[in-house]
Amino acid sequence: MFKDISINELLSNHTNDYVMVDVRSPSEYEEMTIPGSYNIPVFDDRERAEVGTLYKQVSKEAATDRGLELFSAKLPDFIKRFKELPGKKVVYCWRGGMRSKSAATFLDLMGIETYRIKGGIRTYRHWVLDQLESIELTQEAYVLNGGTGTGKTEILHRLAQEGFPVLDLEGLANHRGSVFGGLGLTPHKQKTFDSLLVNELKRLEHHPLVLFEAESKRVGKVLLPSFILNKKEEATHIFIELPIEERVGHIMTEYKLHEHHEEFAMSFKKIKRRIHSPVANQIEEELKTRNYEKVLELLLTYYYDPRYKHSAEKYRDDQKIILKVETIDEAVKAVKGIVAGKKGLVGSN
Repeated sequence: MFKDISINELLSNHTNDYVMVDVRSPSEYEEMTIPGSYNIPVFDDRERAEVGTLYKQVSKEAATDRGLELFSAKLPDFIKRFKELPGKKVVYCWRGGMRSKSAATFLDLMGIETYRIKGGIRTYRHWVLDQLESIELTQEAYVLNGGTGTGKTEILHRLAQEGFPVLDLEGLANHRGSVFGGLGLTPHKQKTFDSLLVNELKRLEHHPLVLFEAESKRVGKVLLPSFILNKKEEATHIFIELPIEERVGHIMTEYKLHEHHEEFAMSFKKIKRRIHSPVANQIEEELKTRNYEKVLELLLTYYYDPRYKHSAEKYRDDQKIILKVETIDEAVKAVKGIVAGKKGLVGSN
């Protein structure tokens, strides 16, 4: 018989024995899941809607019968997919109800060691919210600041690869933070972001410092918690200054504007009214010919840089470290020089 396991038992287990499987529909999984979970749904979105309608409009018995019929047809493939996963299987649905119970029961009958999360992912969501209420960032914080295109995210990624304690807020949001930040991406929803954020904060909690990028209150579709914003205000800010041609080249490489022209043009319309009319009209003309380098140069000079300068002025001089560099490689080396040597910091060699 499968066993129920509480969310606290699961999260306090520090081995790699468990593999978590979300048996809810793909759209539910996309909205929020436990980080690292696989999605092997009992019902797809259409089937879930059909069973739900029967439950509301006919009866619980009719919904149960139809659900069993649908699940039985896909059972061989369902079992096969579980057998391909290593370790002890932990299944869950929303409340720890019929979907996870049915999945766990059939898996157990096939001799697959299975656990079910007591109370479903709803208990995990409550745990995440509790963590966000109680977490304190006690580490010394270094925040990468600088104009658009100065490679702040790339610098953080490269530092993370070398073992430095990096909190990649844009990566967790799957959005680059500006009006153009969603180009080519599918931004995460708030619940997914919250789960990923707590997961990362737990990973970093024993480090003596943390590095992250200066973000506004909103990154794409998600809101940052107040403790992140408060930590940013008191942190040491490393301001990256990079030649504009380097910044344009970096944006061209990262955003791949030629692959997302229509999306880029639509995003520009959202900010056009904030730019002096002659410049905004010139940008539109350059967009028609897909002269992205000139478009970016104008956007940086007349839109992003003035906004950046204004936001930078609110920090005290003793909070600021200015790095004037020619390339992102130089910036990485310089940032490493600032934060390396901290006691217990991995990657400080």
